Amino acid sequence: MIGILGGTFDPVHHGHLRVALEVRQRLHMESVHLIPSARPPHRGEPQASAELRFQMLQVAIVDTEGLLADDRELRRPGASYMVDTLAELRAEKPQQPLALILGMDAFRGLHHWHQWQKLIEFAHLVVVYRPETSIPIEPEIQQFLVKYQTRKPKRLRQQLSGRVLLQEIPALTVSSTRIRMQVANGENPRYLLPDASLALITQHQLYMKA
Repeated sequence: MIGILGGTFDPVHHGHLRVALEVRQRLHMESVHLIPSARPPHRGEPQASAELRFQMLQVAIVDTEGLLADDRELRRPGASYMVDTLAELRAEKPQQPLALILGMDAFRGLHHWHQWQKLIEFAHLVVVYRPETSIPIEPEIQQFLVKYQTRKPKRLRQQLSGRVLLQEIPALTVSSTRIRMQVANGENPRYLLPDASLALITQHQLYMKA
């Protein structure tokens, strides 16, 4: 099974990386593709360029087995829709289960995504959440869960797509917003993100303005 974790990664931090590693280990995934969004359609333009965000991701995971930096959304023109990314991966790996990894906040707003109901046709959804997080109350998402949820992780390996698994993970409370603000304020964000990624921020003077 292949995992997919998308995001702006502006910049990538230990919270992103720990979730990717934790899910890979728990669900015995062969690998997790970390895919920076070049032109995210649901939020403002990232502060760092797509190329630099990808470089920060590459250096962050260079020595971590099973985590792969995937630049397919950078190479694809137009808005970065996850449904297109999953369709590409499904075409490349027609016989392998795929699992899109989402945080609970993203899952709650899934019904606002482009062609969101097609996501489940290409991949499973693994929704990670903190122990204190409440389950979604949005009607569309509740109905989606009733239709597709499984409580058995092994089911994800038994079919190529079509299941939703809620996975409780004590996530690190780190955010890209906090890192950007610290840099803009002249503070040191070390230990919130990999040193190699921080070195690129310093080298290119990223996030110097709030």
